[in-house]
Amino acid sequence: MSASPTVTFHGAAQTVTGSCMQFSCGDHSILVDCGLFQGSRTLESANHRDFEFKPSQIDAVILTHAHIDHCGLLPKLVAQGFDGPIYCTQETRDLLEFMLADAGRIQEMEAQRHNRRRDRPGDRQFVPLYTESDAMQAWRQCHPVSLEQSFAPVPSMRATFWNAGHILGSASVELEIDRVRIMCSGDLGPEHKVFLADAEGPSGLDYVICESTYGDRDREETTVEDRRKLLQAEVLGAMARGGNLVIPTFALERTQELLLDFAVLLDEGKIGDVNVFVDSPLANEVTGVFARHVREMEDTGGANIFNRSNFKFVNETQESIRLNSVSGAVIMAASGMCEAGRIRHHLIHNLHRHDSTVLFVGYQAQGTLGRTILDGARSVRISGNDIHIRAQIRRIDSYSAHADQGELLEWIAARAPIAGNLFLTHGEPEAMETLRRELQRRDPDLTVKLPLLGETYALSAGAAAKRVSTGRADLQQATGRDWQNSYAEFVSDLKGQLHRIRDEKRRQEALEEMRRVLDSYAEFKRNHGQRQSQRLDK
Repeated sequence: MSASPTVTFHGAAQTVTGSCMQFSCGDHSILVDCGLFQGSRTLESANHRDFEFKPSQIDAVILTHAHIDHCGLLPKLVAQGFDGPIYCTQETRDLLEFMLADAGRIQEMEAQRHNRRRDRPGDRQFVPLYTESDAMQAWRQCHPVSLEQSFAPVPSMRATFWNAGHILGSASVELEIDRVRIMCSGDLGPEHKVFLADAEGPSGLDYVICESTYGDRDREETTVEDRRKLLQAEVLGAMARGGNLVIPTFALERTQELLLDFAVLLDEGKIGDVNVFVDSPLANEVTGVFARHVREMEDTGGANIFNRSNFKFVNETQESIRLNSVSGAVIMAASGMCEAGRIRHHLIHNLHRHDSTVLFVGYQAQGTLGRTILDGARSVRISGNDIHIRAQIRRIDSYSAHADQGELLEWIAARAPIAGNLFLTHGEPEAMETLRRELQRRDPDLTVKLPLLGETYALSAGAAAKRVSTGRADLQQATGRDWQNSYAEFVSDLKGQLHRIRDEKRRQEALEEMRRVLDSYAEFKRNHGQRQSQRLDK
């Protein structure tokens, strides 16, 4: 009797990033996605841990789309022995040529930067997670497959891609393993998204594994025209203040959506003659991929909407540095959560300015710099610089590439009947719990599971999944904000707080009191550890 198929959640469980699921049956094992963890420094350290499986024993990878939190550990997988095929859509493969190469360069540069820092504790040399060479080898292992075309990643499994409506080339994955039918949503897009048709998929499944990024909220219904009016208002308001409009943006999809809206507003004369700088070599490469696929996309009329004299695509470092002295322009730069890339330099030069505006147009995960700014921090620390926030902080929610709660509920309902159960992944705990409650309010008979990182479930046709191994508690504790986020905020605020203490003697007393508190915690931990050891000896 053959063993039941199993699924293990190696990422995006009780957290939004690091998507990676392992499906095993008999001697065969595949991954759906292999993404990078993003967020708090503690969570990102999970990227450097050993995989919970042997890469050389993975037969194939099925990739839902080209966002780094879904594909960003593929080069590490390849560097550690995976030599099998990576199945994805043609558009995803075209994007990965640039997305993975850029990720490899970032890993190499980050290692060099850490090794140069004078405040680096100890003498340990940082080693890049992977190199650009590893990234390009991963890209060479990609095999394109069309939507709704069945294929066999291994002899005992069948797979089919379905449009997910999230970004260019994105797909949900239908799997059939030993007569068990499973649907993995990947990331789902909202209804009526520019460039893309609405998400699709089959019904009558044994299991559905669905993302829940916006499982706790419904966005206000806005049309594309409404969204452009919001963007118009932000541009005009920022230009009236005299400074720049700085937009942290994701190189893939969000940049191109914004460029489409800017093109329309410029053509209609609604934002004057403002210059739009796209300061991201990766975004510029990705825009070229969009231009090649423009005839396949919706809402473009088949025209290259990215060809405008007001669009200034910045590639060279010196060109980027010259933007430090610019005023009265729109500056878009990656990364969208402000965790890396050129956006951090533009924040250093604009956050302290009363006349500048920072506009967020995408999801900001817990523990990221973008989330800290958006949540109202008075100051932040960026690349060793303490920056007081005086700029206007603004937000437009209607650019989201993710389905909101109502759209997720509709997509899940369209997969019915679900004979086994529904797993919710790719969301923060509050979002998943809110969505779970709403799902079970609508259908009390539906079993909804919220897996933990590292949990494994046995799957059977027509039956609820059975947990066969528990999750990784050490990783689960790292999924939200960590002490390093709090430390960065505390240090950024500390000098200002001390200045507000007028008396010099009291300032000194405050510092000494903080030192006593820290010493008392250290002493408590030492004594607690000694008592634990004594109990074990007995």
